[in-house]
Amino acid sequence: MTQTTSRIFDDFARLMNDAAGVATGVRREAENVMRAQAERVLRELDVVTREEFETVKELAATAREENERLEARIAALEARLNPPDSLG
Repeated sequence: MTQTTSRIFDDFARLMNDAAGVATGVRREAENVMRAQAERVLRELDVVTREEFETVKELAATAREENERLEARIAALEARLNPPDSLG
């Protein structure tokens, strides 16, 4: 009887191990399907990627800095063309 019981436990352990492997495979497949579905939805919504967002953010910061530099240059040139004592 001990051999039979041992064999039953071995078979049960093997069955549980196989079931765990199948469950892991199903989980991975479900994750892949969900990821693909999410990517498809995001593409359809025309959502930008993080990389694209960061690139545009850098471009905007650079443009803002250039704009501020040009505003200061224009103000300096206007001050040279219209000195304060020539207004009176």
